[in-house]
Amino acid sequence: MYYPKRQLILTWTAALLAGCVLHALYRWCPNAVTAFFSPVAESLWEHTKLIFWPYLGAALILARDRPGGARPWLLVLPVLCVLALVLGWLYHIALGGEALWVDLVLYALVMALGFWLATRFSGPFQGMKWALPILAVLLLAALIGWTTLYPPEGLLFRDLATVGAWLAMPC
Repeated sequence: MYYPKRQLILTWTAALLAGCVLHALYRWCPNAVTAFFSPVAESLWEHTKLIFWPYLGAALILARDRPGGARPWLLVLPVLCVLALVLGWLYHIALGGEALWVDLVLYALVMALGFWLATRFSGPFQGMKWALPILAVLLLAALIGWTTLYPPEGLLFRDLATVGAWLAMPC
């Protein structure tokens, strides 16, 4: 599908800014609703929310008035979340990195990759196989909600700010 470059850049920028606002949302207004959209801890898993929700919102905006237009975006979304987890793991756990600017650059690059990848698909997007991205995104949203309410054990879910492997952002 074709998207004007200006529209993609503006939506990408808005998604990045939305992720930055979401990062602080739970601190500003701590409750169960904001916890679903905003990281409640500085864990790698919680930070997938900063990719998931802004990218999903951007996808829905860009796919407006395009039948089946959200499907390529939904196909890319779980891939972006996994990529963010892998890059976060490599940087923070394997390399012990703590620089905020590296996190911001990785975030911007992952989001840019998502916007580029989704535009590489062309339609028509029909049939059962195109229901799978929708199911994957719904499953990922359910997983985000479940792990927000009941965070499991493990390094992926551990608050890295408390163990010194993450630069804690001031309130």
